[in-house]
Amino acid sequence: MVDSFRRWTGNDLLGPDITRLPDSTLARRLYEAPFVVVSHGIETDPVLNYGNHAALERWELDWETFTKTPSRFTAEAPAREERARLLEEVTRHGFIANYAGIRVSSTGKRFRITEAVVWNLVDSNGNPAGQAATFDRWEEV
Repeated sequence: MVDSFRRWTGNDLLGPDITRLPDSTLARRLYEAPFVVVSHGIETDPVLNYGNHAALERWELDWETFTKTPSRFTAEAPAREERARLLEEVTRHGFIANYAGIRVSSTGKRFRITEAVVWNLVDSNGNPAGQAATFDRWEEV
């Protein structure tokens, strides 16, 4: 995830010098980061496969439930078409920055995210592996 972020944006998701960290330390820092990080796979109806602690709190889900949730359910039904267009743009261009939109938690709480970055995930061979997003700004609506 951090390698794909750097590949597309030229920036480091967790700051400089993270490539020198052991994988376990990197995973812990990503999970404990004070900003939201989520990802989904490449299924026809992509399912969330990662959410750090901030994401689990924001969507009010435990890990097991979160990682079984189709990612389209992170947005309300009327906003899903907009979300699909966004993800298609990311597929074509590698990433987008400064995305804003309304999302909804598992209990129906609505929140607007701003300044989100959404990027394509690729494996070590450059093959598509999904998409991810990060944001640290939101407000209840």
